[in-house]
Amino acid sequence: MKRDIIIIGGGIVGLTCAYFLNKAGREVTIIDEGNITNSTSFGNAGLLSAFDKSPLSYPGVITNTLKLMLKNQSPAIVHPTTDLNVYKWLLKFIINANEKRTNKTMMLFEKYGEISNRLYKKMQKDDNLDFDFHHDGMLSIFTEEKTYQEKLKKYNFVDEKRFKVLDKEEINEYLPSGTDKIKGGILFKRNARFDPKRAMSELKRHLEQAGVEFILNEKIDNISFKDSKVSYIHSKNGEFYEAEHFIMSTGYQTLLADIRKKPLMMTPAKGYSITFNMPEELKPKVSTLFNDLFIVMTPRRDNVRLTSKLEIGSENPNVVKKQIESIKKNFFEYNKEFEMINEEFWSGFRPLTPNDIPLIGRDDEIKNLTYAMGLGWLGMTFAPAVGKIITELIVKDKSNAKSDDILLFSGFYQ
Repeated sequence: MKRDIIIIGGGIVGLTCAYFLNKAGREVTIIDEGNITNSTSFGNAGLLSAFDKSPLSYPGVITNTLKLMLKNQSPAIVHPTTDLNVYKWLLKFIINANEKRTNKTMMLFEKYGEISNRLYKKMQKDDNLDFDFHHDGMLSIFTEEKTYQEKLKKYNFVDEKRFKVLDKEEINEYLPSGTDKIKGGILFKRNARFDPKRAMSELKRHLEQAGVEFILNEKIDNISFKDSKVSYIHSKNGEFYEAEHFIMSTGYQTLLADIRKKPLMMTPAKGYSITFNMPEELKPKVSTLFNDLFIVMTPRRDNVRLTSKLEIGSENPNVVKKQIESIKKNFFEYNKEFEMINEEFWSGFRPLTPNDIPLIGRDDEIKNLTYAMGLGWLGMTFAPAVGKIITELIVKDKSNAKSDDILLFSGFYQ
């Protein structure tokens, strides 16, 4: 049976592509190697951080990371590897750490972050979806005086709709667990948050009810081409799948792109999360970014989640106890001691590009193949915007050159 559209990969980007394609009247099949219960999207912090938040590659990132390494607080780890692509990626990352690139990236973040927040709200309203969505801002906490003063220089004006520099009492109100070692805090009001697990589960439930087909626990391990088209994809279980169009949304995994001989400037970056219950009186009021530690703390309806770490060159998918202990040590350096109850640990790989710009758009030769990859740690932040862009590209049969969004927001053109 030849299907209409097959999406390979059921992370948040795959699900939002399916959502908008289904709304446009297309028949969609999602094939995923798991059961969509514990992918990278599930381990996300839930902070939708499109506004007033620098990309990972920013001016001074190398110096700041080295300083944190000397203090044993660095979230970044680069493992020795024989994979030359990792070193190419690192070189690109360093090249992108300049003010011009950072300013351009932040403008793109704002444009597509605004679109995504609006779409999340509309999706919830139109289809009665419960994402535990809150548009209540992001508290940026500074543990280093120098970085706090540098940030204050950039926000030395008044814009009550955009941000507020908090005094000690206000910081304590938003972050009751914080200690006097915190140097300062700024509330950035345009960011939002939600519960990734709830959002993924709600989207899957809705899509199933809307007629989207799910083929789960099916790993696609080969892709065949004929006459400048994908003729079929093949699974590890020996199944063949044909479709009019294919969307590759495989996260950090590049096997199919490698078979296509499509070079992707992307690397797996391992991250961790700790989900737990804590005393209600100490819970943060909004998502909180510990700016100098690369730790995000997000309150949810039923619990709280910490996310951190950026391991490059790792191939170990397991939770490493040492890294969990490191996150806790760094966190409690600036927070009151309390017991993390009902702890759940998670680790997974983010598909990271060197400038945080996703790899989206049609293949330049294969007519019925589109990429929706490389969202890194921002998959939740930009998934609806990407889903909408990909849908327009396919439904209106546009070329990349005819899509302003692809030309602006695809790493293939940056």
